[in-house]
Amino acid sequence: MDLPISDFSTGVLVQKYGGSSLATDGQVRAVATRVAAAHRSGRAVVVVASARGKTTDALLRAAYELNPDPSWRELDLLLATGEAASASLLAMTLQQQGVPAVALAGAQSGILAGGEHGAGVIVAIDTELALRHLRAGKVVVVAGFQGADADGDIVTLGRGGSDTTAVAIAAELGTGRCEIYTDVEGVYTADPRIAAAARIMPVVDMGVMTEMSLAGAKVMHSRAVELAALYGVDIHVMHSSLEGPGTVIRGGIGEEMLETSTAVQAVVHETDVARVAMRVERIDAHSVAEVFRFLAHKSIPVGMAALSEGDEGGFSVGMTVRRSDVPDLRKSLREMAARWGGWVEVNEEVGMLSVVGTGLLSRPQYAARMLSALTSADIPASAVVTSQLRISATVPDGDVVRGVGVLHSEFGLDAEARDLRPANQF
Repeated sequence: MDLPISDFSTGVLVQKYGGSSLATDGQVRAVATRVAAAHRSGRAVVVVASARGKTTDALLRAAYELNPDPSWRELDLLLATGEAASASLLAMTLQQQGVPAVALAGAQSGILAGGEHGAGVIVAIDTELALRHLRAGKVVVVAGFQGADADGDIVTLGRGGSDTTAVAIAAELGTGRCEIYTDVEGVYTADPRIAAAARIMPVVDMGVMTEMSLAGAKVMHSRAVELAALYGVDIHVMHSSLEGPGTVIRGGIGEEMLETSTAVQAVVHETDVARVAMRVERIDAHSVAEVFRFLAHKSIPVGMAALSEGDEGGFSVGMTVRRSDVPDLRKSLREMAARWGGWVEVNEEVGMLSVVGTGLLSRPQYAARMLSALTSADIPASAVVTSQLRISATVPDGDVVRGVGVLHSEFGLDAEARDLRPANQF
């Protein structure tokens, strides 16, 4: 007899496996063995699968070789096949291991997506079909990164889309928890590939993790973390093949008084950055809005934006964008600037360094320490932005890796004891 979701003996387990965890046949078998163990323990299991290895990159290359300007609708249809193939192969492997399993593409799993092709958002999830399979004792393997719009067209969810898929399913099923398996052992105080002294953070606050993701940390995408915070889903990040406690990302973890707790918790870097400067002489308020409407229409996120008026009525705007977005905006911004009697400069030889933590805006000494440390290391910082959770600065891209080490050391993140200097010292 089929069971209602509340009667599953040990609840529903939602897991997500990244593409690097499914890249080889051996890795797919290892993941299937882990999933099978959870299933045999009595858990109802939903698995979200990413495209294997470099599949998405290979599909994009194939598309652009045939058409340098492909339709995003057709690109979405193409790219979604990577996750669908991954889900199918994992389900087949589970079946070979004696575990009943079914693979579902995004549309089959009930994910309704809206927004632009290539940057869709999850509007709703109908879990009826997935629940039917779970009640029948099957592992449900969902193709991540995708859904279908009201017309039935495939819409992909953009960078980190599989993380978002997994968290959204966990939220809809009311599990309160989502496990993310990847090729790192958890969330680190800095990228361990370039900072040898980086340490795993056993617990990270949702807000801090969101800022880390926005600043360039690749382990989790900001949209997934924001969704988890909204619906009360804890995220557990673990290595897909190594044993270890990993990192739990959850809200409301602060137990110490803010005045005595350590503010800086991590150093994050981003190399997919370009600095855009636009100067025009003839413009009004409506024209300024036009620039940002264009960026919004193109789904181009903007950071470190600063507007300033000139002495004779013109204005300047500086902003950071993803370097990968420059081809989409350079020509259009130059056309706007020319129409208003101005110019645009794009600097693609920059990167961004950020320190992330809590209470940073109310502790200006941390911005001073950050900039002083970079200056002492002969790393020039240009644009700077501060908030309660993050201080970011653009630096020459050739100095990014060295800058991570400088800041990691400056704030005591590579020591067993955290930085406990009094707040008025810098």
